[in-house]
Amino acid sequence: MSTSPLLLSGITQHTLQSERLKTAYLTTGQGPLPVVLIHGNCSSSLFFQDFMLALAETGRYTIYAPDLRGYGASETLPVDATRGVRDFSDDIASFVRALDLPSFHLLGWSLGGNVAIQYAIDYPGTLRTLMLEATGSPYGFGGTKDVIGTPVWLDYAGSGGGTANGDFVQRLADGDRGSDPTSPRTTINTFYFKPPFRAAPDREEIFVSSILAMAVAPGNYPGDTLPSENWPGSAPGAQGVNNALSPKYLNQGELANVSEKPPVLWFHGADDQIVSDTSMFDIGFLGQLGFVPGWPGAQLYPPQPMKGQIRAVLESYKEHGGTYQEFIIPECGHSPHIEQQDEAVKLCTEFIDAH
Repeated sequence: MSTSPLLLSGITQHTLQSERLKTAYLTTGQGPLPVVLIHGNCSSSLFFQDFMLALAETGRYTIYAPDLRGYGASETLPVDATRGVRDFSDDIASFVRALDLPSFHLLGWSLGGNVAIQYAIDYPGTLRTLMLEATGSPYGFGGTKDVIGTPVWLDYAGSGGGTANGDFVQRLADGDRGSDPTSPRTTINTFYFKPPFRAAPDREEIFVSSILAMAVAPGNYPGDTLPSENWPGSAPGAQGVNNALSPKYLNQGELANVSEKPPVLWFHGADDQIVSDTSMFDIGFLGQLGFVPGWPGAQLYPPQPMKGQIRAVLESYKEHGGTYQEFIIPECGHSPHIEQQDEAVKLCTEFIDAH
C-alpha cells in the first residue's frame, strides 16, 4: 500500500499483479456494490480522488480506480494499436478477475469511455451498468466525416499519433510544470475544464503530476506515425494510444449487437472542447479554423461529429433492445466529475441505485 503525498485522506493505493501486467489502483469505500472507474488519456486515477470520496460517503459502494498501462503508477507496456483499445480493456478484465469482483458498475471517462465500451463488447454479462462520462466517439478520434464513421481517406490520415501537438508531447517528456500555452498545466485549465473553472491549487498540482507520470514513447503516447499523401500529411502507425483511438483500428458500432446489454448512462459537458462536434483537438475542425494549413474544405474533410456519432451508436443500442439515458451538464467542459462533482455524483448514484 502506497502513502504517496499525492493521495487524499481516505484514498489508498495498491499494486496488483495480474496475468497481463502490474496495475496500480486507488480504492475507497466499504459498500457492497463494486464500482470501477477508468481514467482518460493524459491523466490517471488521481483525477478521480474527490469523486471517489464523494461516492464512498453514501456507504453503498467500494470504488476501484486503476491506472491504465503506461499511465500513473502502473507498469509501462507498449500498446498494440492494431487491436484498437483492446489492450486496455483486456487489462481491465484481468484486473477485475485478480480482484475476484462479482458483476460490477463500470464508469469510463474520455478514453476510459472507449475502454469501457470495448469491455462491454468483449466481456458481456459481467456489468451491472455502463456509465460513459465525456466518452470518446465509438468511431475513434479524427479521420471520419459523418455519424456512421465513414473515413475521409482510406489511410485514415488526420488521425493517430501524428496529430498530437509536438510541443505538448515534448513538454510532457521534459516534466514541464510551467504555464506556457502548450504546457500540461495550461492544457488542463483551458481544455479539461471550461474556463474560468480552476481546481484548488493542491488539486491542480496533483493533476499536473498525474499527467507527467505517463509514458511518453512511440509505443505508448502518442504513438508512431506514417507519412501520407493525403492532408494533413500523416497517417496512423501501429503502436501507441493515439493510434489505438484511430478509426483505422477502432470501430465500436458493434456495441448495439452485444448479447447482454447493461443499461447505459452517458453524461457530458455542454461546453466540452475535446469530445465535441467542434473539437479543438480534431484536425478537421482545426483546419476549418485555419490552424492547420491546406485544409481541403468542409465537403471533403469536415469536422468530426463526435457527439453525433456517440448518440447514433446509443440509439442503435436502444433499437436492438438496450437502454440508455443522456444528460448534458451546462456550464461544464470535459471533466464533469471535477467541474460539477455534485451533479456527477447525483447522476451516477441515482443510476446505479436504479439498477
